[in-house]
Amino acid sequence: MDIRRIVPLAVFAVGVLAVAVEPALAQSTADSATEELIWDLNNQLLYIAVPLTILVEVILFYTVWRFRNNESPLPTRENRRLEISWTVATAVILLFVGVASYQVLASPYVTATSADAGEDVTAEDEAVLEVQVVAQKYSWTFNYPEQNVTTDPTNNTMVIPADRTIRFNVTSKDWLHAMHVPGLGLKQDAFPGQSNYKVTEVHETGEYQLYCAEYCGKGHSGMLGTVDVRTQDEFQDWVAQKQQTDENETS
Repeated sequence: MDIRRIVPLAVFAVGVLAVAVEPALAQSTADSATEELIWDLNNQLLYIAVPLTILVEVILFYTVWRFRNNESPLPTRENRRLEISWTVATAVILLFVGVASYQVLASPYVTATSADAGEDVTAEDEAVLEVQVVAQKYSWTFNYPEQNVTTDPTNNTMVIPADRTIRFNVTSKDWLHAMHVPGLGLKQDAFPGQSNYKVTEVHETGEYQLYCAEYCGKGHSGMLGTVDVRTQDEFQDWVAQKQQTDENETS
């Protein structure tokens, strides 16, 4: 096959793959620290995967086309230099993927932290807001221990401030559940009698959908909620209003 025919095919392949991955690479801003880390890792891996995919496909296509009519192919001979080259190249690629992934997965914004790790975060930053997320069939309750505020499970709305570190303490009352907020890159399992932790910082105000990502029974599809991200002043106003409402209800 003439090299002049390979080049247009390679260019076409690059164009197709560029169109396919463009939505991911175009992700310029993230709404939370967790989502930002995940997208950065995804883009790094795509920059490596796309050229490698193109190279492999071009070689494969060329080989199939070039030797399609070869009725008496010669057996492959040992080529130690080639074998060492692709082994080293593979090792370098895997090393890059491993190092890049570890830097992200080791971050407390991505990997679930233990109770001790959560306490360390709080000790380092007094501005950390702790929210206890309690899952139950088929609703959510959100407790704010420091503010002495608990939401109504029929409301299913979690209110948090933007630009402040949030530590979620996720647990369950009755069954296996999972808190999932795809718009913020958050997902954490909820087990009865066990606390799992998630740490993040949200950059943008607005509402984000929350839902249970673990099948938990006939009402699973309706186990929805909302994460309402407000400015710090708006959050303080909400806390004061909620405290006043709770006080009036108990008096």
